[in-house]
Amino acid sequence: MQELQSPAQEAAEDIYFGQVVIVWARWFVILAGTILALWSASSVSDLTRAVLLIGLLMAINFLAHGRFLMDRPANRGLLIVMSLFDLLIITVIVLAWMGQNGLESPFFIFYYPMILAFAFVFPPFVTAVYVLVAMVAYVGAVFITDPSFVGNSIEIENLVQRLITLAAMGGLATFHWRIQRDRRRGISELPTELSPAAPRGQ
Repeated sequence: MQELQSPAQEAAEDIYFGQVVIVWARWFVILAGTILALWSASSVSDLTRAVLLIGLLMAINFLAHGRFLMDRPANRGLLIVMSLFDLLIITVIVLAWMGQNGLESPFFIFYYPMILAFAFVFPPFVTAVYVLVAMVAYVGAVFITDPSFVGNSIEIENLVQRLITLAAMGGLATFHWRIQRDRRRGISELPTELSPAAPRGQ
């Protein structure tokens, strides 16, 4: 039989191989944000603010992607800090992007790829905390922009629907994470000659 991995080894493997998912999710947000900024900017000041926000995300991602390519990937703590900074930047975009802010902002969708990628890499409890932080950040941005939404049942319904889908995104990705973890453990428990990694004919 193959040697079984300890929980610590499994977690380290998830971080090492999984962080590239977060990197590419961040590149997706950067690309989408750049296109939207160029499309919707109505003044030089609007474009400048957009460039600053997107530039911060690019700086983070160049650091993360560069470290990974140089075989010096980010550790668990650094990856969590970077991911929290992603939420901060997205929240700022929702809060103050070119006249479309708060509940009217369509840019809350940027939370989804980051939550999805994070949940693919980290265990359920850490993912649950991350999703909760994202939801609180979004509600806070909506409240700061227009506190009067609490008296509008339609707007509350829209907000609740978005929060449910954010939570569902994290839940589905966590379910996939569990499936993959169980699958790897099942392969590890197979005799070496039956393992997919074993050369045929041996």
